[in-house]
Amino acid sequence: MLKRTVLITALSSALITSHAQAESLSLKVLGQPAGSGLIAQNKEQPFFENFAEHSGLDVSVQYIPVDVAGIPDTDGLRVLNSGLFDIVSLRGPQVSRDEPSVLGLDLIGLNTSFETGRNNVMAFYDYVDSRLQERFNAKLLGVWPAGPQVIFCSGEITGLDDLRGLRVRVGDQSAANFVGELGATGISMPFGDVQQALSRGVVDCAITGPASANSGGWPEATDSVLPIALQLAINGYAINMNTWNSLSSEQQTQLETAITNLSDDIWEYSEALYEDAMRCNAGKSPCEFGTEYSLSEVTVSEADLATVTAAVEEVSLPLWARQCNAVAQDCEAVWRDTVGTQLGL
Repeated sequence: MLKRTVLITALSSALITSHAQAESLSLKVLGQPAGSGLIAQNKEQPFFENFAEHSGLDVSVQYIPVDVAGIPDTDGLRVLNSGLFDIVSLRGPQVSRDEPSVLGLDLIGLNTSFETGRNNVMAFYDYVDSRLQERFNAKLLGVWPAGPQVIFCSGEITGLDDLRGLRVRVGDQSAANFVGELGATGISMPFGDVQQALSRGVVDCAITGPASANSGGWPEATDSVLPIALQLAINGYAINMNTWNSLSSEQQTQLETAITNLSDDIWEYSEALYEDAMRCNAGKSPCEFGTEYSLSEVTVSEADLATVTAAVEEVSLPLWARQCNAVAQDCEAVWRDTVGTQLGL
């Protein structure tokens, strides 16, 4: 009887230990480029390196910036589909080449402020999520803005008309189409290559957020900035569906809640960074988060504002809709029923 009791106790202990081990998670996370800015450095990386604390999950995380991993930032959705990483910090403009619906969150001229942007993004969020699940075996967990995308140029410019004939680094096809309408040539290249390209004259101007430009040293290779918000550069987090489905419903809730909290935090942080970085880049005070430079800040004209606002209907929406409808027949219709309805289109 004693032997049987000991055996039962040993088996019970083994089962408990086995169950505890099964509950423990190990996740591989592919992050934003290491040099892309303070959002990655101060929000994303610390969050995932302390993910157990933020989520309440028994989890260990291996976090690797996409450039450190040697993976092109355009391949985020393919990486998710392959299962090489469990969670990927998606660079929206870059991965939109593989899934055009992502670009519908942030067309040129659509998101001219943080508040407007958040409303538009959330209106189209569920559709983008459905597309990622269908095509890339990935679930969207949250989205956030890198910040208003403005134009940095070598040499002095006075407005959008001065871009004619210039080579402009762009983040996505929507921006390429827009600058093309202005008579410029849109050139796509990884963020980490832009500062050197500006220094060597490979490109004349480049589009990004002020905080990212400051972190990347762009003001060292440029002279002026046109602070007109073309886009918000919407990024996001997605998880491989095999990983997601392996979690219990409680674990799914904990993980999704934690990512939602991170995304909300970044929305607020991004706005603070934008205002501070604009001051830093122009050598104004207070400059709290970045490096002080001395860029010439161009005054935005009413004509340029009108050009950007009109770009949604006249340039970015028609061109994007053809691309997105080619891979999903209902893409434009859903956008018009959601975002378009909010805009009164």
